[in-house]
Amino acid sequence: MKIHEYQAKKIFQDFGVEVPRGIVADTPQSAANAYSELGGSVAVVKAQIHAGGRGKGTIKEHPDQHGVELVRSTQETADVAGRLLGHTLVTVQTGPEGQVVRRVLVEEGCDIARELYLGIVVDRAAARPVLMASSQGGMDIEKVAAETPHLIFHKAFDPSVGLMPYQARKLAQKLELAGTSVRAADRFMRALCRVFVDNDCSLVEINPLVVTGGGELLALDAKMNFDDNALFRHGEFAALRDLSEEEPAEVRAGEEGLSYVKLDGNIGCLVNGAGLAMSTMDLIKLHGGEPANFLDVGGGANVHQVTEAFRILLADGNVKAVLVNIFGGIMRCTTIAEAILAAYKSVGFNVPLVVRLEGTEVQEGRRILAESGVNIIGAEGLTDAAKKVVAAATA
Repeated sequence: MKIHEYQAKKIFQDFGVEVPRGIVADTPQSAANAYSELGGSVAVVKAQIHAGGRGKGTIKEHPDQHGVELVRSTQETADVAGRLLGHTLVTVQTGPEGQVVRRVLVEEGCDIARELYLGIVVDRAAARPVLMASSQGGMDIEKVAAETPHLIFHKAFDPSVGLMPYQARKLAQKLELAGTSVRAADRFMRALCRVFVDNDCSLVEINPLVVTGGGELLALDAKMNFDDNALFRHGEFAALRDLSEEEPAEVRAGEEGLSYVKLDGNIGCLVNGAGLAMSTMDLIKLHGGEPANFLDVGGGANVHQVTEAFRILLADGNVKAVLVNIFGGIMRCTTIAEAILAAYKSVGFNVPLVVRLEGTEVQEGRRILAESGVNIIGAEGLTDAAKKVVAAATA
């Protein structure tokens, strides 16, 4: 689950991580009022969308307008906000379709002496979180990793005790901080690690983290992603979710208990089990096709869920064929066969359907489909199924 920058900064503040003063606005006038309330001579207007690269991104309707702009008056603030709000921002992370800007963050300017980078992710090899730091703040961290990896420093830490002071000091030394900035970095880094652990995050990132002229550290940006598997522990996060920033089909699937991710291909996939779903997608690509989605209906899907899965798949206009790949372990093949036929009666299949069944009661499941009178392409084995669905999609 992703949240907006202004929401992440509120959580940062609650944990003692320093951020600039800012006010959220959803109209040009409220943005101008925010500028006045902040009271400085310089402010920043920042588009709030769930994507990075906003500073370099451009508005489709106003190509000379970027997603992050300096402003020096109430009128300029209103003008910039007017070109952002309700318009589509295209960044390297949104793709060419972009995302509509529905709110902006008006933030006070600050005295920037240096720009750094901080990020926290889970290192699966080390089985613990790792704090990453770089002196190359303000740049795409992927570019830094590719071109100057020696400028990225990291410290894994025990989540039960957090980042230790000596670890923070070592990172501060690597970043060539000195004097009051070292003490500020110690407080800042340890507080940020508490943010990550206490909120069950999968990602926390600040780019840039600025060192002010007075030697203090300030989170000029903030990105937070929560681990979906831990959301049951954080009921308060439900209010932070912005459904307008999410793919509607993915939201709908989640409400039905389905794991669905929309992709750019033309072959719909309905599979039980995440590993089998990924293998199915790999085989489709191996034989020249492109999957339109990842969809795991789980081991205990019922008729209603399978029907809804077909509705979601077939609502995608790009889908030219569908592959159903089921291994009957917990789920019986007879159950999935009956669910497919029930879905056919309810939804109707307007594209070729390839079905591969294996496992519990497989022969009976295949017989049910074969005698149904529904135009279904049977497959023996996953390779056969992949070849047939690719051929059907390109016919």
